[in-house]
Amino acid sequence: MGIKSLWQVFLLAPVLAACSPGSGKVGAEGAASSVSILNVSYDPTRELYLEYNPLFQKYWREKTGQEVTVQQSNGGSGKQSLAVMNGLKADVVTLALAHDIDALNKIKPLVNPKWQQAFPDNSAPYTSTVVFLVRKRNPKNIRDWGDLVKDDVAVLTPNPKTSGGARWNFLAAWAYAKHQPGGSDAKAEEFVRKLYQRVPVMDAGARASTISFTQRGLGDVLLAWENEAHLAVRQSGGAYEIIIPSLSILCEPSVAVVDANVDEKGTREVASEYLRHLYSEEAQRIIAKNFYRPVNKKVRAEFADAFPVISLVKIDEEFGGWEKAQQRFFADGGVFDRIYKH
Repeated sequence: MGIKSLWQVFLLAPVLAACSPGSGKVGAEGAASSVSILNVSYDPTRELYLEYNPLFQKYWREKTGQEVTVQQSNGGSGKQSLAVMNGLKADVVTLALAHDIDALNKIKPLVNPKWQQAFPDNSAPYTSTVVFLVRKRNPKNIRDWGDLVKDDVAVLTPNPKTSGGARWNFLAAWAYAKHQPGGSDAKAEEFVRKLYQRVPVMDAGARASTISFTQRGLGDVLLAWENEAHLAVRQSGGAYEIIIPSLSILCEPSVAVVDANVDEKGTREVASEYLRHLYSEEAQRIIAKNFYRPVNKKVRAEFADAFPVISLVKIDEEFGGWEKAQQRFFADGGVFDRIYKH
């Protein structure tokens, strides 16, 4: 299967929510013999959950005797969060960053405010980071963040207003500039301003930016999730190369049960187990094979060669956590708005 067909963009219509996932088919004794849940996720997880879902279905069938159908919706993390806020009946969300899950309570309570305590590792069953994807032989000789602001370099990155990956990209660039000798917030702002002056188009999500780079031929370098960059290399037959910058950021995609929806639909048990099973060794190996960094130490050691050691800043230590970072950089009138309007 070619990269174009594999990366065909899709988004399940909200009409899925009109189904009755909690009821399913009823067996002879009145117990539901099948159940359906909806996982609303961010852009680059399509392949991961395409492989994980059958594993979970087998596990759930053996455990309960019940068939489970997992519906999948993908898009920019911020847009996905907004869709759930506005009524898309997700049983679980597997989004790009914690803020997009916290935001689910903006309109009405949908998730437990302590959702990060529900599963290990602050409910982040895998991590990632930001790397550079360039064309074969790296014609612009891009080696680090500083090369991205050269006059002849065009950079692709999604819109931070709609994409969680784009927000990680922005913060990684900011951290790099601030960590340079004599670095400061003012110099970091000037650096990211120059960087975004070299962005010809900002797509709504990470996968759309990947398609713009790989299929539309736009840009010289793509700021990409590590897993997305590996997928591009694997599916292109070597048409692209991955560049590891000197400094990046620890990306922690987060998962949560959408409490209000599962209680309404009667799917709490299966939805909770769907996320809990992501921490199993077998699931963690699927995670690693899809180029996400597993949190299980044993599995991480098995795949050590696949994940180079990178100097990574952390959102809490570098920016005071997502609540502060979101307000400062990405809220209306924040730093991003200020630099992108000029």
